[in-house]
Amino acid sequence: MEKVNILELTNVRKVFGQIVALDSVTFSLKRGEIHGLLGGNGAGKTTLMNILYGLYRKDEGEILLRGKKVNIQGPRDAIHQGIGMVHQHFLQISNFTVLENIILGTDVKNRYTMKMEGEIEKIQELCQRFGLQVDLNTTIDTLTVGTRQKVEILKALYRGVDILILDEPTTNLTPQEVDALFESLRVMVNDGLSIVFITHKLREVLSVCDRITVLREGSNITTLDRKDASEEVFVRAMVGDKMDIENSIYFATEERKAYERSSIAQSALQLKNVHVVNKEGVTRLKAVDLDIFGGEIMGIAGVAGNGQRELAEVVTGVIPVNQGNISLDNTDITMKTNEDLFRMGISYIPEDRLHDGFLPKANVAQNLILGHHRSQPYSNGTFINWKTVYSETRKHISEYNIKTSGPEDIGGNLSGGNIQRVLIARAFSMPSKLMIAHNPTRGLDIPSMDFVYQKMLERRAQGAATLLISEDLDELIRLCDRIAVLYRGEILGILVRGQFDKYAIGRLMSGIQLENQPA
Repeated sequence: MEKVNILELTNVRKVFGQIVALDSVTFSLKRGEIHGLLGGNGAGKTTLMNILYGLYRKDEGEILLRGKKVNIQGPRDAIHQGIGMVHQHFLQISNFTVLENIILGTDVKNRYTMKMEGEIEKIQELCQRFGLQVDLNTTIDTLTVGTRQKVEILKALYRGVDILILDEPTTNLTPQEVDALFESLRVMVNDGLSIVFITHKLREVLSVCDRITVLREGSNITTLDRKDASEEVFVRAMVGDKMDIENSIYFATEERKAYERSSIAQSALQLKNVHVVNKEGVTRLKAVDLDIFGGEIMGIAGVAGNGQRELAEVVTGVIPVNQGNISLDNTDITMKTNEDLFRMGISYIPEDRLHDGFLPKANVAQNLILGHHRSQPYSNGTFINWKTVYSETRKHISEYNIKTSGPEDIGGNLSGGNIQRVLIARAFSMPSKLMIAHNPTRGLDIPSMDFVYQKMLERRAQGAATLLISEDLDELIRLCDRIAVLYRGEILGILVRGQFDKYAIGRLMSGIQLENQPA
């Protein structure tokens, strides 16, 4: 029997200033299905669902819910209508328990005595029914990302929603946690729930979704049942004619040749017994030993918050080492400043593009030379040659597809993705022995991601070293010659290309050490 639509969005339009985020987008959701909303960064997926959840107001269009026209005023109204949303960044109070986070904002039966036996029973029944086991008395700040996500899903289910929106739900999950999530989602739809699954990962929608809609640049491209879908159709739908798919790294199917290190090769970067303790006295890096060689891309995997940022910042001189030594080409750089290291041939793409390495009140040209403004070709060491600066900036704007009115455009006018392109252009445009790239493709569309991958492999072919720190495990597997896994500030294991295994990496990300690991 044909399933009926529980939700229909028709000709939805949303404009932010001069940017058309959604252009007459249509989307439907059937009762008891997982509908994948697929597209690259900036396609309009999250914007569309934010309208449904009441976070944004549509400029044009119509929403039908269970056959009736609705005008959702905000998240509280959406929940009242039976719509819940789990965002990429969880809305939780870290020092509250799981139980307290779930019931927060709801009517408690015994609000004066705060006896919550009824609420606990209801939540435990949901945990059991949907395979979302979690200790209700544990505080949020002690939980893994995967368990915290279960709490967010339980919050929505506890409020009685029958439409659940999941925004990039596999971000920061280990492969094992992804499998468990997919099993729970299938139980939910079999129980009558309807799920919108927002993602940019093609293989995930083909694995878990019943239908898939592709958005690109705010417009509908196609909607297909999974049984009628092929990877090739969706690849073309996601990127259009903007990309040479056959020669891309992002969609490559052939295994890339592993890095072959000479027996006499010297480390480009070496960390020996590096410890970092933060201002609160918490150890963020513990006894880190790591060698990276010229012509190698070394990846760092791990769930966010396990020392990745501290590793990047200690290598680039942003924060000091408490113990241990760091060497660049056999020269001790442990006590060197950030400025010294840039001069010595280190380039850096920081994780936080809005707070590190970008000046919103400076113009695009000034941001593109930031940190290199005293070096050739921009300066003779005393004066900046602005003619050269603007000439080079125009080249970078074109090559890196930075959407801006020109070199004199104020940096704060750029979108997040274009700010990221500025940081990438700056790092790749200056010659460097070692690049530290921390989540370099976050916020980029697929053609831009592939462009960055091509640039990294060009560096590799030229003999330069790269430390790629990424929360996207697929990205690390595509590019890296070795992958080290950080867990609570320690390197638990290092795997070499040809022996990459998502589940082995996932176990290391969870703190489970492997036996007989290659170095």
